[in-house]
Amino acid sequence: MKCFKLKALCFCILLTAAVFGQTAKRQLAAKRITSNIKIDGVLDDPDWKGTPVADKFVELRPTPFRVESPDNATEVYFLYNNEGIYVGGYLHEKTKDSVAAELTGRDGFGNNDFLGVVFDTYNDKLNGFEYFVTPLGEQFDAKVSPNNEDFSWNAVWESKSKLQADGWTFEMFIPYAAIRFGKKNVQDWGLNIVRRRQKSGQQLFWQPIDPNVNGFLTQEGLLTGLANMKPPMRLQFSPYLSLYQNYDGTAAKKQYTTTLNGGMDVKYGINQAFTLDMTLIPDFGQVQSDNRVLNLSPFEQRFNENRAFFTEGVELFNKGNLFYSRRIGLEPRFNKFNPRSYEDELVEYPGQAKIINATKISGRTQKGLGIGVLNAVTQKQFATFLDTTTREQYRAENMPLTNYNILVFDQTLKNNSSVSLINTNVWRSGNDYDANVTSALFDLNNKKNTLNIGGNVSFSNIIEQGGKTKTGYAHSVYFGKTSGRFTFNVWQELYNDKYDKSDFGFFNNNNTMDQGLWAGYNWNKPKGWYNQLRVNINGWYSRLVSPIDLLKRKEMMYQNAGINLNFNAQTKKLWWFGLNVNAGPNSHDFYEPRSYGRVFINKGRINANIWWESNSAKKLSWGGSVYAGTGGVFQRKNLDLSFFGKIRFSSKFSVDGSVYASSSKNQSGWAAKIGDTIFFARRNVNSVENVINVKYNFTNRMGLTLRARHYWSKVDPQQFYVLDTYGKLQTPSNPFTRNVKQNYNYLSVDMVYTWQFAQGSFFNVVWKDIGESFNREFEKNYTKNLGNTISGEQFNSLSVRVIYFLDYLTMKRKLKKNNG
Repeated sequence: MKCFKLKALCFCILLTAAVFGQTAKRQLAAKRITSNIKIDGVLDDPDWKGTPVADKFVELRPTPFRVESPDNATEVYFLYNNEGIYVGGYLHEKTKDSVAAELTGRDGFGNNDFLGVVFDTYNDKLNGFEYFVTPLGEQFDAKVSPNNEDFSWNAVWESKSKLQADGWTFEMFIPYAAIRFGKKNVQDWGLNIVRRRQKSGQQLFWQPIDPNVNGFLTQEGLLTGLANMKPPMRLQFSPYLSLYQNYDGTAAKKQYTTTLNGGMDVKYGINQAFTLDMTLIPDFGQVQSDNRVLNLSPFEQRFNENRAFFTEGVELFNKGNLFYSRRIGLEPRFNKFNPRSYEDELVEYPGQAKIINATKISGRTQKGLGIGVLNAVTQKQFATFLDTTTREQYRAENMPLTNYNILVFDQTLKNNSSVSLINTNVWRSGNDYDANVTSALFDLNNKKNTLNIGGNVSFSNIIEQGGKTKTGYAHSVYFGKTSGRFTFNVWQELYNDKYDKSDFGFFNNNNTMDQGLWAGYNWNKPKGWYNQLRVNINGWYSRLVSPIDLLKRKEMMYQNAGINLNFNAQTKKLWWFGLNVNAGPNSHDFYEPRSYGRVFINKGRINANIWWESNSAKKLSWGGSVYAGTGGVFQRKNLDLSFFGKIRFSSKFSVDGSVYASSSKNQSGWAAKIGDTIFFARRNVNSVENVINVKYNFTNRMGLTLRARHYWSKVDPQQFYVLDTYGKLQTPSNPFTRNVKQNYNYLSVDMVYTWQFAQGSFFNVVWKDIGESFNREFEKNYTKNLGNTISGEQFNSLSVRVIYFLDYLTMKRKLKKNNG
């Protein structure tokens, strides 16, 4: 018995030592060379010989801390010279068929194996640069900040890959112009390397990652001894020329127009750490169409940003959630409607503003101070009216000349912590009001990286002409446990009734105080039928800050509350599935009445959702969800179904699509306001959305994509009610006869041919078709409704755009070579 206990004790000691060995920080010495390596994906250059190797990768998924098999060994090498960083590697497999490879275009993960290197050049555990390559030589890259990977960021660097009989090899060259770092003569960079083996569901890292520890960069290794790096001058130009042929069948006068545009993007390295990005006379006409829907809520609909300038390298500006980039040009908050007489007819009313220029400066000093400045100017816009008396047309300003500015200071601290100061400012010419918001943020972690506390304090100012200012206040605070199998977070957010950040940010409503609790538990070690399993529960309570109820009832300070239970898991066959259940008591809705001081008292609700996704590594993958719910004053019945799937015919050709159908019977909602009387309706709302994507890539630099989306939603009121001053619905004394049926269709088609004919240079041909219709009657048959939308009024655009990347140093070397 004593012998058994001794053996058990020795085993525990060895196991503990092994675990600590797995999580110890690994280091790799950088090797300097004086020559240049030809990037061809084959590691036959003499400089690779004798280079220290990063190997013995360790799994994060599906089995944490399991060392990779020798049959699938990973070997990665690093070199550097006066011009940049070289990375090469051999990723072994038992056979070539074990490699997952698909052409998806730049910045697409797809069904690919990949190798990615992560550099934390300031070694601050907060900010990093990622560079990935696939077996077929496609690239994607990202900037890393706490809780965020920004894959919209793009750098210009070289890579090549080559399939081998027992795996694949690759080479990268990352010029210093494509990365930022400090001024020290000798530097140690944070480093990690990630490998994905798609068919086995494995994700492996050179520096082991503990899934129960907060943060990714906090667990990095080191690339040591980078000495005497002298980054060259960073000056790059991307001039463009574009030609558009448009047909607008939606305008009062259907017309064809042809436009020729030209402009330039400029990137200049102010110093080693800071970069200036500028776009002059930008052209965003080829970006993907928005996913428009019928918005029945009292709030603004939020859309994704698809313009590259406003998505790349904006992690600093996104701090504090004060920056909604679509305010610049696409979704301006301020519009005027000022005809000479309200009897005059509207001929043309621009809803967007043309951007004259936009500039951003961002970077981080060696001491961890991040500074970001973004400034954009939009020009005046004019609406056109028809004088009904003289029958002459005239113009009236509907948007002033506007300057948008955001300034950010972000100081990193010990233990993956930071403090920030942010200011946004919107200035408008003429007599229109200006807006300013200032926010101070803090995010602090303890030394063990297990506890986190943070928050912010914000002040907003609406400045009218003459100096009158309305000042608002907001704050948030949170505290939680961030590492371990059990984590939690408690939080509170408050916006007083004068706070308003909507001129540059996205903001639905003020005068609210919300607080809640989130707690979760996870099982990351495979066991039985699952690879990983997670469960969490969260609840919240919301109330007003200042009373607005016309009857001054104290109980009307409460808004709503709820509880959510979530469960999800991955099976051993790499399927995902999950369940969500949420419920809440009666609520006081101060927004649906769309009249200040009024409230709608709604009854409680309960909803449930199940979802699943098959193994995405298969040639045919699919998934879906089923949502059902009930509640509200009319005992609403909801049923939503969604299905999606993808089939890969080859590494070049794939088709994927999705179908979503929603049915809501006996839903309550605002219908109209006539005088001081607010009408609600018991209504049936049905929506259908179909999306199809077709992709064919000729090479890893040339491809054709087609995306088509049709959205249809109809609102059919069944009965009308009057909202009384107590917040309850009553039968109207006089019948409501106004037609408030709604039938909305939105059809968009985006076909894009792109060819990267040189590094950073692109030739794009884009055809876009958009059809949008709204009426008060609707077809019951989906096919007929779609046919009516297709045959209805459309906006068509065919455009050709050429972007040519010019690097100052490359041009200088070529000129020197030609003259020498």
